[in-house]
Amino acid sequence: MSLLPRPATLPSNAQLSALLDSVDELLLLLDARLRVSYRNQAAQRLLGCEPGQPLDAVLARVDDGSARALKQALTAGQAPAALNLVLTDGPARSQCLPLTLSRSAGSGWVLRAPASPPPPAMPPLAPGATSELVKLLWDSPQPLTVQDTEFVVVAANRAFFEACGRPPDQVLGRDPIADSPVEDRDDVLQARQGWQAALAAGHQPERQVERRLIDAQGRERWFRFVPRWVSADDGRPLLLSLLQDVTREHQARHEAARSGHELDQWFDLSPIGMLVYDSAGLVVRSNAAFEALVGRAPVLLAEAPADLCQLLAWEGEHPHPDLRPDALPLEVLASVGLPGGRRQRLRARLRAFASEQGAQRVMAVVEDRSLEDEHDLAQLEIGALMDTASVGVATYEASRGWLQSRQARSPTGGGGGGPPADGSAPQGLAAGLQSIGREQVEPGSRDEFERLQRALREGQRAQVRYAVKVPDLGVRWLLTRVEPGELTGGRAALSVVTLDVTEQEEAHRRSEQLLRELSTILDGTSAGIAYLRGERLVRCNRRFEAMLGLPTGRAAGALLGDVLAGQPAALALLRVALGEGGTEAADAPPAPPALAGAEATPGGRAAPREGRHEIELSQPGPDGTLVWYALSASRAPMGGQPELVVVLTDVSRLKAQQAELEALARERELMFTLSDVGLAYLRHSTIERANNALAALTGYAVGELQGMHLAALFEDEAAYSALWQQQQQQLAQTGRWSGERRLRRRDGRSIWVQVSKRRVDEADADSGLICSYVDVDERRRARESVQLQAERTRAILDSVLVGIVTVGDGGIEWMNRSARRMFGGELADFVGEPIAIVATAEPDHPLRATHYRQSLSDGQAETFECRLRGRDGREFWVVGNAVVTGRGDTGAMGGAGGHSGSQITFALLDIERRRQAEVNIAQAQASLQRIIDTAPLAIALFDTASGKVLRLNHMAAMFFGRPVAAVLGRPPEEWFGPDDAAMLREDLQSAMTQTDVLRREMPRPLRISPDDGAVEHRVWDVRIVSLQSRGEAPAAGEAQLLLVASDVTEQRAAEQARFDAAVSQREMLVKEVHHRIKNNLQGVAGLLQQTAARRPEVAALISEAVGQVQAIAQVHGLQVGVTGPLRIQPLVEAITASVQRTFGRPITVSVEGTPPHRFALPEAESIPIALTINELLTNAIKHSAPGAIRCVLHCDEARLAISVHSPGQLKAGFSLAQVPPGVSGLGLVRALLPRRTATLTLTQVGVEVEAKVVLVPPSITLLEPL
Repeated sequence: MSLLPRPATLPSNAQLSALLDSVDELLLLLDARLRVSYRNQAAQRLLGCEPGQPLDAVLARVDDGSARALKQALTAGQAPAALNLVLTDGPARSQCLPLTLSRSAGSGWVLRAPASPPPPAMPPLAPGATSELVKLLWDSPQPLTVQDTEFVVVAANRAFFEACGRPPDQVLGRDPIADSPVEDRDDVLQARQGWQAALAAGHQPERQVERRLIDAQGRERWFRFVPRWVSADDGRPLLLSLLQDVTREHQARHEAARSGHELDQWFDLSPIGMLVYDSAGLVVRSNAAFEALVGRAPVLLAEAPADLCQLLAWEGEHPHPDLRPDALPLEVLASVGLPGGRRQRLRARLRAFASEQGAQRVMAVVEDRSLEDEHDLAQLEIGALMDTASVGVATYEASRGWLQSRQARSPTGGGGGGPPADGSAPQGLAAGLQSIGREQVEPGSRDEFERLQRALREGQRAQVRYAVKVPDLGVRWLLTRVEPGELTGGRAALSVVTLDVTEQEEAHRRSEQLLRELSTILDGTSAGIAYLRGERLVRCNRRFEAMLGLPTGRAAGALLGDVLAGQPAALALLRVALGEGGTEAADAPPAPPALAGAEATPGGRAAPREGRHEIELSQPGPDGTLVWYALSASRAPMGGQPELVVVLTDVSRLKAQQAELEALARERELMFTLSDVGLAYLRHSTIERANNALAALTGYAVGELQGMHLAALFEDEAAYSALWQQQQQQLAQTGRWSGERRLRRRDGRSIWVQVSKRRVDEADADSGLICSYVDVDERRRARESVQLQAERTRAILDSVLVGIVTVGDGGIEWMNRSARRMFGGELADFVGEPIAIVATAEPDHPLRATHYRQSLSDGQAETFECRLRGRDGREFWVVGNAVVTGRGDTGAMGGAGGHSGSQITFALLDIERRRQAEVNIAQAQASLQRIIDTAPLAIALFDTASGKVLRLNHMAAMFFGRPVAAVLGRPPEEWFGPDDAAMLREDLQSAMTQTDVLRREMPRPLRISPDDGAVEHRVWDVRIVSLQSRGEAPAAGEAQLLLVASDVTEQRAAEQARFDAAVSQREMLVKEVHHRIKNNLQGVAGLLQQTAARRPEVAALISEAVGQVQAIAQVHGLQVGVTGPLRIQPLVEAITASVQRTFGRPITVSVEGTPPHRFALPEAESIPIALTINELLTNAIKHSAPGAIRCVLHCDEARLAISVHSPGQLKAGFSLAQVPPGVSGLGLVRALLPRRTATLTLTQVGVEVEAKVVLVPPSITLLEPL
């Protein structure tokens, strides 16, 4: 199959002209105006006409009758059946040519006529003359054949057998059509039909015939003959053919036609402008090169510009007189104007010649003179290029040896061809590459170098790339090309070109590496990439296959329709991009918007679009969700089959982001409208849009602000002009401006606002400004207060003992008095200096670090500890913090005018004394450890989290009853019994949770003798304390507990003995005191009774006092005979008996509830309770009716109730709240009873009055059951 497009398979105009020129018939084409549009060689020879001539010039050699008949036929528009042309001039004078007239395409005419008239009819031969004629011609040098009516050869002479190279048995009895070429057999058969028709009509064939035969060697032989019907001896018709061998004539004619065709091709394809015109100035022919030099060729030189006529030697109405066929060529130099207005200097060489008809014509060869200048310039440029590109060129010619190009040597140095004899060096190559020997060639390139030497010796074509090592230049790569040639006269020549291709070789290797990396990147990229040639997928990466669900590794070679079977829109887009989206895509769905720009050709096929084709497509993903892809196709450069690069990108996130952006756009509009910050859009100092916040800020309505000039919001025009100039300068530099200014409201009041302006498009000054206005009037007043506070803060910082240093972008900006004292200088000595000026020589000193601004945020601190060296040479240790402050703000500790950017504030504390103290502490700890090891105390250090023993001494090992190795590093469960371990673990936890020292006495067995197993129990005073400071959060892995135990067995025994003796002595003394108090009280009671007897008027009062004294005496009397707390039941019974004796009225005592022996009275409450019981019994006896009086003691689990029941009736409306305080009766009872732990009630229960006292702890004490 041909790979050329359809138009390339059709013959060109030159080929058609050559074909028609080889035809023997006269062929003439006339256009609608009856002018010659084409004539072949036969028409030009017989009629002498040329293209462009009218019909009268064509009929100049035809007689008047024939010309008139032809004109009438052309005018009538009908082709006559027969028309003869009688020639009156030319090579065919007096001949009559049969003319055939027919319509051509359009409205033209085609005229055809044989180039020679038909031969006249010859008389037939007489019967019986055939044999004689054959005998006569048998020995003729011309081939002769005799055929019957079936065209079978019945006789042939020797010349025919020799011509066809076959013996008689292969010729006679056969039809010679078998030896004709297949393509000629139809013509042979058609001619035979004409011959048989002539035989039947009784006359001879009228035309001579030329036929080809294939001889025995397969060669074509051309024969010309005129067939004649003759009669055999028996009267049968035979066809006699006397053949003339015209093979050489045909070969010559073919060569001539080929030469003419080649000349036509050369004329059309020649890069030199060529033109032919006749004596009348008619331009007969011109080529494209001529039109490229001078523009469109004119039809007549009379109509051409004067400069072109001068170039073509045309003077007025005739050529230059020196243009004669027998004269030398004429050379003309002229400057010709070109269509673009530029003038070009040309040279024309003209020669006159005579055509076959004798007419004079002129051929002009036009050359561009600028080529010679360009040639010289090119020589200079080539020389410079050779020098620049390091190229060496040398040519070898046998007669002259090596020929130098620009004084260059042979590029191969010591090669077999040999260097130039004069030893000159090539200027293009570097000095180190001018002579290369085998020893300089790298081992890996020596085979190639040997091949170069062999090619130089044998004069063969070769191209070799090899590496050489030059001392001054290192390893260099050279490319040497050997090109053999042949000069005129058969002389051999050899050209050698050497090029330093080190950079290209390195670039080639880098390109290979880049190709491998690119392949790896393509396989690893998240985008699917494919390469299409036509509608076939050439290659793609794995991501492309995964996106479209194609089998892995099998997509290459698939058709586009199969790859995008489910995406008709994308398929149509790619076909349009390929230029194949015409009728084939007629059934496809409508093209997406990306196809709207595609143009259509008249044939209905979509023209390929240059640039990028894009579309979005979607398909279900693996999880069923819809996945969006963006398909982008780029057309490769045109040439051959169309090719595309297709990129498939997952834009699902982009689609989601697009939806979010739309929502953001709506939110932005809402933010502009509802924002509390004043926003405005300005163009040319005029407000075009403003929001409600700006209207509220300025006092104007939104509609009033629109169209308002910005100067209306300034204090005056001068303030606006001054600030506007500053803003324009900064906007031109950075595209932004921010600052504070005064804004004039509608009511005339001025407020401070913070203004930020930004260009909509930084590259376009006319794009407008986006402005924001924030009310900072209050903040500005606050700033002034802050500045005042900053000064006060400095004064405070100057008074602290911590050194404060503020470091900005330009170095130290400020330091307080403590820092100046540390550094040994004043502030002026350090301003602008880096803080590392006081650092010691350590390279990783914290003050030399530069990571603070990047790693710390505002307010975040980094602690360090280092040594410093002051200006006075003193070195000391400090602990410090580095804090990033004032990022973008003016800090309180900045310079006088504040600062912009970030600051680092260093707080430094001199810890030289602390470091010395730490050394002392370490020494003290070592001493303490020695003391611990030798102290008579058990000391152990526990880890709080795990309970493991971190440290212990030998006394602690004796306390635990285990060796030191068995206890150290282990928890209590591993070296204590379960109960002891649990108790110790509980004590450790309790000590950790409380702040005080946990103190416990713990008995521990001590083995006296390891032989008999005797054990002695010892008492240890154990104290456990947490080493963590009070209020300090426990640090991971650092909380520890200290256990200190001392053997207090003898001490506790001595203390117990002393305690027992003291208790016995105290009890004896207490009993003696109670006994004496009882006796004293009884003596007082006796004295009172005596006084009552002497003073009857106060006997009642004294009697009450006696009862009270006796009640107190009963309490002391009871405490004399018992040990421990005073129980309630004996006290009640004793007081009841005393009252009964005093008043002589019986009182019964009963007990209810739980056993009363568990209830006792505290020492402080015993006397008040006894007096209360005495007063209630006395009151009941005094105020009750005759009857029994009962005292009930009711006990339960949580309280004690004592009730006194006496017959009687309370007054109506009686209330204890109405009883006034006193020294007797209910007033005394209310005064004696505790308010919160005792209650008194007096109620009427039937015919009795109940007085009840309820006691709860701590007025009573609950004892353990007996």
